[in-house]
Amino acid sequence: MIVSIIIVLIVALVVIAVWVNAMQQHKEKQEVERRQELAKHKKIIEETESVLMNSSNIPMSKSIIAVMQKRIFDSLKSMSELSPTSKEIKSRLREATERVSNPQTGDSSGSEKVVLPDNEKQIIGLVQGIKKLRNLLRSEHSKGRVDTQIFLSEDKRLEKIQLKINIDSQVKRGNAARAANMLGSARQYFEKALNTLDSVSYTDEYISSKKAELEGFLSQITTDLKATNATDAKKKAEQEQDDLDVLFAPKKKW
Repeated sequence: MIVSIIIVLIVALVVIAVWVNAMQQHKEKQEVERRQELAKHKKIIEETESVLMNSSNIPMSKSIIAVMQKRIFDSLKSMSELSPTSKEIKSRLREATERVSNPQTGDSSGSEKVVLPDNEKQIIGLVQGIKKLRNLLRSEHSKGRVDTQIFLSEDKRLEKIQLKINIDSQVKRGNAARAANMLGSARQYFEKALNTLDSVSYTDEYISSKKAELEGFLSQITTDLKATNATDAKKKAEQEQDDLDVLFAPKKKW
């Protein structure tokens, strides 16, 4: 009898140990998943705040700013549910709630104007910022958080801004090469810009005027290259004639 009781107790202890271990593993798994979710939302917030910081360089509409602020709010709300005791998250959530309730003013004119930086690195950063903004906007639209009409309108506006930066930077490089009398390089820059404009499926005043400007530059470069080639050919002919004159000149008698 006693042996049976001991065996039952041992089995019970094993079962309890297994149950406790399973519960511990479950809690650890939940904690890992919680931390992963927190990290994911933290990344979303940092990514969105980075895009909003570019508002001084990229003309952002009220709609885009509202979408980005709501994105931050949603992530902070999820983080608050995952870490209900965090005072820092609660404080940031209050600030985000206020921003969503009173959105920042943005560009209401639908402007596509952007100041081209002088530094190449800054230009690359600006283009990357626009691409990131378009990706975030597309992501929010796919989740049903952005009205389709707003998404299409804003994405088209950002696409045009991206095109202008691309073309204007190519023209800037071409003019610099032309000023340095590097006509071959200048022609490559201008041709690349013109090909980009030709590949666009729509047209507007900017595209028409830039095409005319680039065609004018290329025509002038062709003229300059012809003149340069003619000058070089003339110099070469003169040099060859001088060499022949020296070769066939009467030899002096000493």
